Amino acid sequence: MKIAHIVGARPQFIKYFPVHRAFDEFSKNSDIKVKEILIHTGQHYDYAMSEVFFKEFGIKSPDYHLGVGSGYHGQQTGQIIAKTEEVLLKERPDVVVVYGDTNSTLGGALTAIKLHIPVVHVEAGLRSFNKRMPEEINRVLTDHVSTVLLCPSEIAVKNLRKEGFTEIACEGKLIPPDIQLSTYRVDLSSPLVFNVGDVMYDVLLHALSVAESKSRILETLQLTPKSYALMTIHRAENTDNPVKLDELFKYVNNVASLSEIIFPVHPRTKKTLDELKVASYGKIRMIEPVGYFDMIWLLKNSAIVFTDSGGLQKEAYWLEIPCVTLREETEWVETVESGCNVLYKEYDATFHKLLFRRNFYGDGKAAQRIVNVITQLFRRIDEV
Repeated sequence: MKIAHIVGARPQFIKYFPVHRAFDEFSKNSDIKVKEILIHTGQHYDYAMSEVFFKEFGIKSPDYHLGVGSGYHGQQTGQIIAKTEEVLLKERPDVVVVYGDTNSTLGGALTAIKLHIPVVHVEAGLRSFNKRMPEEINRVLTDHVSTVLLCPSEIAVKNLRKEGFTEIACEGKLIPPDIQLSTYRVDLSSPLVFNVGDVMYDVLLHALSVAESKSRILETLQLTPKSYALMTIHRAENTDNPVKLDELFKYVNNVASLSEIIFPVHPRTKKTLDELKVASYGKIRMIEPVGYFDMIWLLKNSAIVFTDSGGLQKEAYWLEIPCVTLREETEWVETVESGCNVLYKEYDATFHKLLFRRNFYGDGKAAQRIVNVITQLFRRIDEV
């Protein structure tokens, strides 16, 4: 089997990691050998946001680096499609796997399906219901061209059911890790939906022990546990508008009760901050981007996190860190329902933690389920 993975941004590198490990494990214990091809679009071209994650996770260098870089959404997506098409025509994989909701996700999915290559979407079914967000457009369109949709939660499955998807395994419940799929058939016109859980939980369980033993970020920044808040801002809806970004910085500086707010600066955010030319935002301490394990350790030891990142919302939920989401809505509604996450306009300095102990996103075996589904379904690739 030949499987092409398309990634382009930090969250996708992280999600790819456990899936790649699970494919490696499968190949060691199966007569079916899997050849993986890793295609990096170059959407995140900054070293601190890209190559450093491959190094941290011990992931092999991409087989193809397309070097797309930054640009307007249409320009960037168009380049991803054009350059990915060249690779897929050369490699002719049996299946293409895309992750999340970036322009790389949509560009990769569109390229593959136009070449009649089945598309597997990891993290399918998420909806914020805000079509002003480019990520929301990417999610919806990717889902509707995908062949196999792998959802992280029951709510994600429900979203797809409302949009007309009918071929749903186990009625949308988390599928067994060793589910047998002999009765399922891959059909480009009749997509299959599976609830496999969230691969980010797989990653977190791995990362915690690594971070605890290796991270020295607290010592480097001279921080003590629970003495600081953590903040991240990177989404276009916040960073592309200098007025909005300035308001968010002032908001966090005012509502955070701690004396220091640690802010690893995303390259996109830095560009807008440079335009604002504001010398200081009080308690907010700006630092360079950090690696994944350092970020996990910063999060685990923080008292509260302010973020517009979907990944950090979930990681805060799993680590039981109160989270204020710097957005008007979130696709991770389960974290809000749990009581540990709140949208910033509704924040009143209290957290209820009603369902902190319930895990809505599986059991940390999402990658195993993903590999099981793909290897079973695409053994019969000649029937597609």
